[in-house]
Amino acid sequence: MYGAIGANKRNTVIIMAAFVGLVAAVGWAVSVYLGDTSLTYWIIGGALVYAVIQYFMASKLAVAMTGAKVIEKRDNPRLYRIVENLAITTGMPMPKVYVIDDPAPNAFATGRDPKHAIVAATTGLMDIMKDDELEAVMAHELGHVKNYDIRVSMIAFGLVSAIGVITDMALHFMFFGGGGDQDREIPPAFYIIGIIVIILAPIVAALVQMAISRQREYLADATGAITTRHPEALAGALEKLRDHARPMKNQNTSTAHLFFSNPLKPGALSKLFSTHPPLDDRIARLRKNADKF
Repeated sequence: MYGAIGANKRNTVIIMAAFVGLVAAVGWAVSVYLGDTSLTYWIIGGALVYAVIQYFMASKLAVAMTGAKVIEKRDNPRLYRIVENLAITTGMPMPKVYVIDDPAPNAFATGRDPKHAIVAATTGLMDIMKDDELEAVMAHELGHVKNYDIRVSMIAFGLVSAIGVITDMALHFMFFGGGGDQDREIPPAFYIIGIIVIILAPIVAALVQMAISRQREYLADATGAITTRHPEALAGALEKLRDHARPMKNQNTSTAHLFFSNPLKPGALSKLFSTHPPLDDRIARLRKNADKF
């Protein structure tokens, strides 16, 4: 477990390097088209500044996009005490607790580190879960906090957003904007490569984010089971999510990877690019390893 936490911290650097490489590729494509190679450095610098801003603001943005509202103990004693007891058990700072008024059963954690963590649950989740199941779900979310998954997710969220903005601007320049020096001759192959890079960059970024998130879900399931010493409660909670699954009212692909279960409307593309492993796989893993937790 500690090795996995260390790997998460190291992977933060690797992820940043991968995304910077994608940004550089897009910047190169735009600079070739506009005939100014120095633009690549400006684009990389702008993307990094944007990603840093997103990193510090993403948790607030995620909360706003989901419609979550912060609560105190008096507002929802059941949820607040469960999170409080888990924080004490794990020796972590008490995170801010939010509730989302949504009948879809789900939960999420966000923030850049355990000292700035947020956990949230929907009203739908609390309606269908028994106390031990709700505790198991929130232990999973605190597992994301403990394992520094939330930091990796915030960095990925910021950089994916940056790549999306840059590629949108690049496509606009290439198809609707001016091309700088119109008299210069650029080999057609450069245009083709540039367009391919710009189109593929957000897809590659989404695939990287998906791979990161899927592995983090398995690890958080294990962390939650170890915390509560009750893997069957988490398996039961996942079964209820499977049987009562429904898309959330406030859906957004950029925040989908934060949630306990995929909050998006099911479809062929959403399954292909899902940031979550299948619920049946997670249930099977928990029961297979129940005697190890």
